Amino acid sequence: MRRAHSAKRLPVDLPAAAVETADASLQAALQAFLRELWHLGGYSERTVDAYGGDLAAFFGCVARATGRQAGLSDLDAAHMRLWLASQHARGASPRSVVRRRSALRRFTRFLTREGLLESDPAPHLPAPKIGRPLPRALDAGKLKQVLEGSWGSSALDLRDLSICELLYGAGLRVSELVGLDLTDLDVDGGWLRVMGKGARERTACFGTHAKAALKRYLDVRDQLYQQGGGTEAEAAALFLNARGGRLSTRSVQRIVGRRLWDPALGKVNPHLLRHSFATHMLDCGADLRAIQALLGHRSLATTEVYTHVSIAKMRAAVDKAHPRSR
Repeated sequence: MRRAHSAKRLPVDLPAAAVETADASLQAALQAFLRELWHLGGYSERTVDAYGGDLAAFFGCVARATGRQAGLSDLDAAHMRLWLASQHARGASPRSVVRRRSALRRFTRFLTREGLLESDPAPHLPAPKIGRPLPRALDAGKLKQVLEGSWGSSALDLRDLSICELLYGAGLRVSELVGLDLTDLDVDGGWLRVMGKGARERTACFGTHAKAALKRYLDVRDQLYQQGGGTEAEAAALFLNARGGRLSTRSVQRIVGRRLWDPALGKVNPHLLRHSFATHMLDCGADLRAIQALLGHRSLATTEVYTHVSIAKMRAAVDKAHPRSR
């Protein structure tokens, strides 16, 4: 299953800064690169926009250093090192510098492949070391209390509950959730088809609580579509807003933050529910490979971060309870 991107603004327009700081050949190359990321690479709109902004900032650095618009001949290791060093000097986080380095490397690799550069100048750019922060997970018991609390019975209430149950019950990314269509869902079977990062399709499973919430929502979903007057294209979407259109990621973030706010939980966002899904699965004995498949991680190393979370919890339990640890 390959689903086309939503009918929003295509993120292939050049950043305004690139128009000012790059010559025509470099502008054309950047636009072709962003189009490829969007149409063929399966990258999100946010990622494509971020890469475009990073490269426009790099062109600006080159323009200031040369006193003219940047061109393809200016894409060399010296200018790239200069720009990355300036990011360090301005206090950019190591993670941000790594992303900007990645933008440079992907762009120069694209240019080399297209014959616009004779050789790739970026493979050996230095990268800062970044530690991998341990993901925070919600307390399972407290989250259960909130999910089983009073939510109301309107169509929007039932939609919001099913969103939260599915994010936590299947470990979905928010972008994956809003991209779901009705045809992706098998409620009785307890599974759904998900289009993840890099346009990689996977099967995700969910349990009885998410199943019950989805069934109640589906019984009233058409009320949102009919009252809002959504388009035929939007009729395929699983989760709708009050106007009958496909729900946006920003809306889901607001719904989760508002609906799951509780003094015992603190501030909750969709990705925190994904972290909690993986951590609670591991705590209850799930196989790490199974969690990797459910989350859609390409590498097992990405999933292994959750083992460190569980080890930290075990360490805290020993320190608190064992008589020789006090």
